[in-house]
This record gives sequence, C-alpha cells and structure tokens, in this order.
Amino acid sequence: MTSNSTPPGLARFNALEEHAAHASLLEACASTAWATRLLAARPYATADALYAASDAAMAELTADDLAEAMAGHPPIGRPKPGDPTSAREQRGMAGASEELKAEMLELNLAYQDKFGHVFLICATGRTGEQMRDAVKERIGNSPEQEREIVRTELGKINRIRLARLVEED
Repeated sequence: MTSNSTPPGLARFNALEEHAAHASLLEACASTAWATRLLAARPYATADALYAASDAAMAELTADDLAEAMAGHPPIGRPKPGDPTSAREQRGMAGASEELKAEMLELNLAYQDKFGHVFLICATGRTGEQMRDAVKERIGNSPEQEREIVRTELGKINRIRLARLVEED
C-alpha cells in the first residue's frame, strides 16, 4: 500500500450507500448530529481526515447531542448483553472482584443521580481500579466541567471505534 492510497476499510466506508454508512456511524456514536456531519463530509482521503472530522463534529455537539451520544453507552461494569464492542471496551472490569463491581455499581448510580447520565470514560486499556478512581475523582466536578470531560472521552471512544471501522481489511 502506498502512502497516498486509501486504506481498504476506509474505501469500503466511503463507498457505502448513504443509509448503510449512517448506520455504521451510529454504531460508533449514537449522536445523530455527529453521524450526519461525518456522513456529509464523505469521501475521506485518509483515516486521519475522518478522525479530524470526528473531532470537529464532537466539538460542535450541543448538550442535547451529547446526551443522545451518552444514551448509547452502557454503565461501566455492565456492558450490553450480546454487544462485543462494549464488552471489549470494558474488558478491564471483566476480571474485577465482586467488591470492585459492587463499588462501581454504587458509584455509577451516585454519578447518574448527580449528572443525569451514565459515567462515561474511554475504558479501553483501563483497569477496573483506574475506572473506579476516575469516577470517584469526577463525581466532584460541576455539570459544566463534566460535560466537557465527557465530550473529550466520547471523542477518544469515537476515534477507537472509527479506527476499527476503517482499518478492517
């Protein structure tokens, strides 16, 4: 593959019929506004161009758009049954002790009571203890601070999910 050729997965994404491309984007992020912005900018010459478009779209999301995106994410420690993506991303909780799982459930509920949405973190590569420590730290934030942290974490998750979408052979 030459440096200026489009990776096969990205070429496949660019060539998808609009409805199918939109559906694949919504699998990466449940925000309709985000998916619509990325869809409108096709075709992408490089994966980096797609990631940059994702970052730009994420920066423009309203509070309602962010809420829609977060609604697509299960609580940490409770991946969606039958969803290999959330199970893979939350692998750090899979081997956690029952005590840690119970503590995360309690912290998730306290966080959700305070902010009105699930605790969202880019869980890929993090241990259960790291996620627990993060929720403990972030529960003290203001809603405005937390909304911007969530925006950043969603951006990281979206990049990982887009990479899986476009780097497949």
